[in-house]
Parts: sequence; C-alpha cells; structure tokens
Amino acid sequence: MYCAPTVVLPDAHSDGPPNALPVARILSARVTTLGQDLLRRYGQRVHKLAINAGFTCPNRDGAKGRGGCTFCNNQSFSPHAQEAPSVADQIAAGRAVLARRTGARRFIAYFQAYTNTYDDIERLRERYDQALALPDVIGLSVGTRPDCVPEPVLDLLAGYRRQGKDVWLELGLQSADDRTLARVNRGHGFAEFRAATRAAHRRGLPVCAHLIIGLPGEGRDAAMDSLERVLELGVEGLKVHPLHVVRHTRLALEWQHGDYRPLELDDYVAICADLIEHTPPNVIFHRLTGTAARSILLAPDWCALKWAVLNRIEAELHRRGTRQGERCAPPSQPLLARTA
Repeated sequence: MYCAPTVVLPDAHSDGPPNALPVARILSARVTTLGQDLLRRYGQRVHKLAINAGFTCPNRDGAKGRGGCTFCNNQSFSPHAQEAPSVADQIAAGRAVLARRTGARRFIAYFQAYTNTYDDIERLRERYDQALALPDVIGLSVGTRPDCVPEPVLDLLAGYRRQGKDVWLELGLQSADDRTLARVNRGHGFAEFRAATRAAHRRGLPVCAHLIIGLPGEGRDAAMDSLERVLELGVEGLKVHPLHVVRHTRLALEWQHGDYRPLELDDYVAICADLIEHTPPNVIFHRLTGTAARSILLAPDWCALKWAVLNRIEAELHRRGTRQGERCAPPSQPLLARTA
C-alpha cells in the first residue's frame, strides 16, 4: 500500500510553503483533495497544468451576451490570459516549474481559460489531442459552462475516458440561485447545469461543480443551498473559491460605488468549513480557495494569499474537531471518479 508523505502546512502569514511548523497538520487529513486522490490512485504526484487554448465565451461574443460575467477577468486565473502559446509550449513551461517545485512527473492538462467546449468539434479534438499526445499527460480537465456541452463534445470526452485517460468535466455553475446568476450576467440557469450533469453521467463522465462563495446578495444559506442542489445530482467533485474583485470588471465598479461588499476572511473560512462538513467524504475537492495577482486584485486583500486561507480552513476544522462528511449521510452509491 502506498502511504502519502506528511505535508506541513505553510505559515499562515506567508504566501508559500515554509519551514516546518511546531505541529504538522495537513488539510488532506480532514478533506478529500484532488491531489491526494491522484496520489492514491497513481502512487506519485500528479499536477494539473492550466492551459489557455484560445477559445472564447458565448457570454462575450454575443451568442449569449456581451461583456461576460460581472466578475470575470480571465487574467485573474489564467497564466496566459494576454496571449496563448501553443498547448505543447504551455505544458512544457508548466512542467518545468512544477518539476522543480514539487517533483511531479505526471500531469493533467487543465483547459481553464474561458469556455473550453465552445468551438467546432474538430478544433476541440485537435487541442485535446495535442495535450494527450505528450507521454506525461495522463488526462484532461475541461472547464466550461453548463450551457456549452453538446452531445458530440460529451461523446468525445467520454471516448478519452474509455481509452483510460483521467477525464473531468468542470462545470462553472457558481450559484444554484437563478436570481443570482441573472444578477451577475451568467447567461444560464440551474436547469442547464442539471441537464449537463445528467448528460455527462449517462456517458460515465465525472463532473466537478464550480461554486463561488460571496456572490452579490449571497451568504452562508445560499452557499449551503447550492451545495445541497449539486450534491443531489451526484457530482463527483467540487471547486470552491471566494468572489474576488479584480480590475476591469463590472463588479469592480459596483465595489467602488459601495454596492458590493466582499466577504471577510473569517466568514469565508466558516462557510467553507460548513460546506466541507456537509459534503460526503468520497466527493473530491479540487479547490477550496482562489487567488488573483496583486496587480489586478482590488478586494479582498486576503484573496492574494492562498496558503494563509487554506491554513485557516484547516485550523477551523481542527478547532471544531471535524472533517469532511461529518454532518451528512454517506452517499447511496459509489461515485464515478472514485471507481475509475
């Protein structure tokens, strides 16, 4: 049996892994994380490499709307938001960094920027195949909107999975409340997420639901409701992060005019701990926070400090003496990603 090494959490006042703390505690001892799940299944570190494949978004090009979501500036999460090198070049650059930093030798190509199923099927196949042609890329994680996953795309992704590739469909829901989705100009509702999730599951594709905590008008109750509704659909993964205000967005104008107030760190940590407690232990957390570069981040300041936030979440779970699934019933059937 492969035993995961002890990983020491970084200092809460730094933004990177530090020297050892007096007491070693790891978030993955209390939360089912994607990194530890991959480590368990492959016996070595496997990392996601973010890719900008040059796609756009129907909420920007006029098919659904113009201007995109009120909070969206792809530069806040895509390392190649300004210009996109080839898929192979992006993987090579990311591979070099991660190999030095973590020793990882196997990777999942994460098609992240904009809507990565929104194009002609042959162009999608070309981009995906470019990544999978590399011997150290073992799979794909494809980020998209729930209203942009037609059957041919799902069939293509399911085909990769049948070939033994590790494939995730990441659906950006953000909130299960249609009123909130309209307020932030998402251009879709929960019904599209439900339909896309069911269509993916019919093909054996695991789904990771993206949820944003702290959207305008939302707090803990809304976050818990969104969690309950996606879990009812049997999603295999969750990606959670706070809403951060970045430059050149409509949300930035709302914040500057006093019409939007970001969550405090204490509130975000408490909500995350609640979500974790109510999530079955075999659902995989792909992310529990999100960051933006200081050059574009307006608020809240703590969104620039990934490790500090993760430390606080672990500390809150430790304080409560709890872990993932502590306050929910176990699922009635195994999830796709756990049996692949």
